[in-house]
Amino acid sequence: MNAHLQEAPQAPVLFEQREGAHGCVGIATLNAPATLNGLSLEMAQLLDAQLRRWADDPAVAMVWLQGAGEKAFCAGGDLHGLYRGMREHQARARWSGDEFADPRGNVHAEAFFETEYRLDYRIHTYPKPLLCWGHGIVMGGGIGLMAGASHRVVSERSRLAFPEITVGLYPDVGGSWLLARVPERAGLFLALTGAPLNAGDAIHAGLADHHLPEARRGEALEAAVAAAWSGDAARDRATLTALLQGLAEPAPAGPLQLHAATVAAICAGDSLEDIVARVEAIDADDAWLQTARKTLAAGAPGSARLGFELQRRAASLSLADTFRLEYWASLHCAAHGDFAEGIRALLIDKDRHPRWNPATLAHATAHWARSFFHDPDPARPHPLADLGAATEPRA
Repeated sequence: MNAHLQEAPQAPVLFEQREGAHGCVGIATLNAPATLNGLSLEMAQLLDAQLRRWADDPAVAMVWLQGAGEKAFCAGGDLHGLYRGMREHQARARWSGDEFADPRGNVHAEAFFETEYRLDYRIHTYPKPLLCWGHGIVMGGGIGLMAGASHRVVSERSRLAFPEITVGLYPDVGGSWLLARVPERAGLFLALTGAPLNAGDAIHAGLADHHLPEARRGEALEAAVAAAWSGDAARDRATLTALLQGLAEPAPAGPLQLHAATVAAICAGDSLEDIVARVEAIDADDAWLQTARKTLAAGAPGSARLGFELQRRAASLSLADTFRLEYWASLHCAAHGDFAEGIRALLIDKDRHPRWNPATLAHATAHWARSFFHDPDPARPHPLADLGAATEPRA
């Protein structure tokens, strides 16, 4: 079995091809374990380019995506890089009374969100089997990479979450579309509270497919290399499914399933204010529910509103249209939202006392949120205009 390394060991993403009797397996490894494989712009660019090459290479039968180190597949996006770009952009922005800063002009954020969302959509619509091994921490941007894979594996160490409310963002990377489709509106609870999911809950929520012990990762990869690939996408996906099912183990139910009735009751109705009030009123003697309540209480009210409004819109949108909507919402967050303040409090000054604006949900109204969905130049083609509905993934 030959291995062809295409990047130096210090590269932020490592690429390898392993040759089997019936085709190659392309292996992409996020290689920034010191930052829990947080996705930088460079990493997204490298991975997107390699996925395009492998898609066009008839010798490559499937792709295997994983993270280096024992702690995480990917803990999210590169917040430090985004913070630097936001501070530079905000320093240049012109303010006039209550007028918002133009979301355009933050070169780093524009490049990052366009590249990341394009990469995520490519994974959702990839023409070959693509397995993502989601071990350890899988948060935010990590879920964006994993969610669209044709085969999503979680292990006993997996912990998935959308914790963006703690940094003044919202569940982006297609999260608006993904969470709107979680059973019994539980996706809204996950957006508001950042509540983590274990392997069983991730499968229940539609964010993962197979539960394999971490110790069997090498065995699964060897089996993939040795598989009888045909070159037919549908048949090869079925081959990979059968392979994983032969190695999978039942995943224990997690707190989302155990508290399904409570979460459904909390998220009933169409009033965000009522839903938030019910979260705040949680008095169950349960660590998962109490942590969820505290996270919402400390999180950005604007993020709660944006997550709520985006899920409402994404419920009737295609995934491509959701990414186009999230692109502008994310740039608005970077220009005049709480995103920079949330990162400052958590990672820069580390005082953990963000000064949210708006400070309360009463001020983070639906009217306030509408400006975040505004395209400042609708006459210009959207940067993600070419994401096509003809290749939409499963709903």
